[in-house]
Amino acid sequence: MRKRIGWFRKITGVLLSALAAWMIFSPTSQALRTLPETYRLNVGETYTLNVGVAVLSSADERLNLNSNTLTAREKGEAEVSLNLFGLFPIGKMRIQAGDEQRLMPGGEAVGVALATKGVLIIGVSDVSGKSPAQSAGLRAGDVIELVNGQPVNSSQHLVDLVSSSKGLPLSLTFERSGSKRTVTLQPTLDSASGLYRMGAWVRDSTAGVGTLSYYNPQNRTYGALGHAINDGDTGKLLPVREGSLLKADIVDVKKGQKGNPGELRGSFLRDQVILGSIEENTNLGVFGELDAPYVNPLYPDGLPIGFQETVKTGPATILSTIDGEGIKEYAVEIVQASRQMAPSQKSMILKVTDPRLLQTTGGIVQGMSGSPILQNGHIIGAVTHVFVDDPTHGYGLYIEWMLNAAEALDDAA
Repeated sequence: MRKRIGWFRKITGVLLSALAAWMIFSPTSQALRTLPETYRLNVGETYTLNVGVAVLSSADERLNLNSNTLTAREKGEAEVSLNLFGLFPIGKMRIQAGDEQRLMPGGEAVGVALATKGVLIIGVSDVSGKSPAQSAGLRAGDVIELVNGQPVNSSQHLVDLVSSSKGLPLSLTFERSGSKRTVTLQPTLDSASGLYRMGAWVRDSTAGVGTLSYYNPQNRTYGALGHAINDGDTGKLLPVREGSLLKADIVDVKKGQKGNPGELRGSFLRDQVILGSIEENTNLGVFGELDAPYVNPLYPDGLPIGFQETVKTGPATILSTIDGEGIKEYAVEIVQASRQMAPSQKSMILKVTDPRLLQTTGGIVQGMSGSPILQNGHIIGAVTHVFVDDPTHGYGLYIEWMLNAAEALDDAA
């Protein structure tokens, strides 16, 4: 009898060990570990979840479940159980269903021209052997906003305020790393020009080429670039006083190579065609309002948005303008898609697979930032950066991060 019990225990132990190993290493277990706690989808859309031999079940009639295929019948939040072989509960997941949100995907090359709020210091210099700015504690990256309480509108305005001081001390209010500070600056007479100066190189505007990411027809707002416009010398995000989004013509392409990122060269300042305003410059792109409705010629009816839960590794496309022939759709592969709780410019890693794009640009180049990323009939994100050591690869961010940023700006306004 004891012998039989011993064999039974051994067999049971082996079976439990095998089950434990299966639960750790099986495709079903690996799929379950990657599933989000909350899954969002649009009403009427169907998604297939890769959960191996697990089967979905729910008593909520707002959902239509068939094995591992899920369709939302109406808005609301429901709970779904995951059952091993359809018998043993092994997990739960919340489903949030909402009305479909459609955007007009971008892909058009745009010029961005903005004037900064205040004047940015890009370096300090000597005036007759000393630097008043450095002595006052100012440094590159500081944004001067007020002089003796008066708002500074441009670099020339700052020069005029300092030169007209007649050498009297000036109170300067500036922004550094998000905080306001005030210092006293003593202008110095420049013996060469006979004018009083502060000893700083400054900048009040910038311009460049990027790509429109999306247009929201409900409120005429847009998002572009997928990253901030930063000063080339200091790397500082430039605060916007006023700016314009302009139509750009791509006139040349510098092909990307390993260690040497390529570039789209555009023309937009000479014959200005203003598309809209630039109201905010953020880490997730530039945002504003278009003067007229925008229609993408490839997707005139727009596309629904895809949440990050629906983004899969595998085939996708991007929309970009790299020549004078307008927007084209190019094949890419999503090789990595991160699950993120907070906004990031690096949500996905893309690999360019389209021979046309590889032949012309070498992959992703500067100026393509903001190109919308499409997968399974949805707009899921935008291109943000290229890999410096491999132009065939780049980063993208989820479209929801751009939309959340735009919504936060609307709420703040």
